[in-house]
Amino acid sequence: MPRANLSSHVVVSAAAELADEVGFEEVTLSAVARRLGVQTASLYNHVRDRSELLAGLHEFALVELADEIADGVAGKAGRDALVGLAEAQRTFARKHPGRWAALQQPASSTTATSAGAVRVATLTMAVLRGYDVPEAELVHVTRFLGATVNGFLALERSGGFAHRDPGTDVSWQRALTALDAVVCAWPTTPDGAPA
Repeated sequence: MPRANLSSHVVVSAAAELADEVGFEEVTLSAVARRLGVQTASLYNHVRDRSELLAGLHEFALVELADEIADGVAGKAGRDALVGLAEAQRTFARKHPGRWAALQQPASSTTATSAGAVRVATLTMAVLRGYDVPEAELVHVTRFLGATVNGFLALERSGGFAHRDPGTDVSWQRALTALDAVVCAWPTTPDGAPA
């Protein structure tokens, strides 16, 4: 179905839908054009090339993830907020696998400073400030949190946990408990010794 009112937002939205349906790797300008019922050349008025399309998709997904996180952490603090943050990411990854895959790509400097990226970072820092972690250590805690959550979700999605009982939900809850314990015990000095 042709769309007379193409815009960058319409094009990127179509790319996001396509990514969730067929996979992030399959998002091309020609595939998006087919989805929108237009010629590929029509998209060049709104995105320069595939690279710009995928960067737009990354930023689009960051905005949506920020909304999911905001809902997940609203009115919570400490462990409850940390769990809300992690659960929001897991929910988003399950609902939007293609958009989640876009979030796993290296961000350009423009994407890294986009409104969605800043909001995700701000929400994450707000959750972590609910713990007794020195400001200088927050970047390290954020990396640890991201590595743990992303690693678990990547293995879960690839079926890496599929051959053992109990199911992954039990392991996920254990991981969240462990995350909380680690953040609570995070070293307060650069060498790891207590202050």
